[in-house]
Amino acid sequence: MRMNGPPRGAPYRPGQGSGGSFVRVNHRIRVPQVRCVGPDGDMLGILPTREAQRLADEKKLDLVEIAPQADPPVCRIMDFGKYKFQETQKKKQARKHQSKQHVKEVKFHANVAEHDYQTKLNHMRDFLEKGHKVKVSLQFRGRENAHRELGMELIKRVIEDCADLSVVDMTPRIMGRQVLAMLGAKSAKT
Repeated sequence: MRMNGPPRGAPYRPGQGSGGSFVRVNHRIRVPQVRCVGPDGDMLGILPTREAQRLADEKKLDLVEIAPQADPPVCRIMDFGKYKFQETQKKKQARKHQSKQHVKEVKFHANVAEHDYQTKLNHMRDFLEKGHKVKVSLQFRGRENAHRELGMELIKRVIEDCADLSVVDMTPRIMGRQVLAMLGAKSAKT
């Protein structure tokens, strides 16, 4: 049973399956002429592929196809192993510097004390400064359901107190026994 490669009858497409972009190197370049760039970046001109390969072999480097869509394709003489290593390092660095945005939830009740309110507000401000989204929820218990306007006033107060750091992603909505709102961090552009 064959385990590697495309299934039988499927057309062969280079570069598919192994999760990377396919780059032709050395003898896999099958065009008659290439526009050749030297190892130090100087243009060597349009050369026959065999001549460009011979130049690369003399310098103990690889001939790498950079722009296969060009006419003729552009190839560069370089150390392909070093090039691949540098590309993987760049990808790792890009992944490392990516920041994930989390949704943090802060829960209130209609009769929250002022000190508790300030503490929760400070936590929300910290989350927003770090770039997270904040879901503000206020749950009504028992007789608090009779005074839903107090809950809406509290949520509006929270939104006003965080207005300098946040943008309202979802306006306050009553859903069953709770009021929900979503705040997003203001971007540096605005």
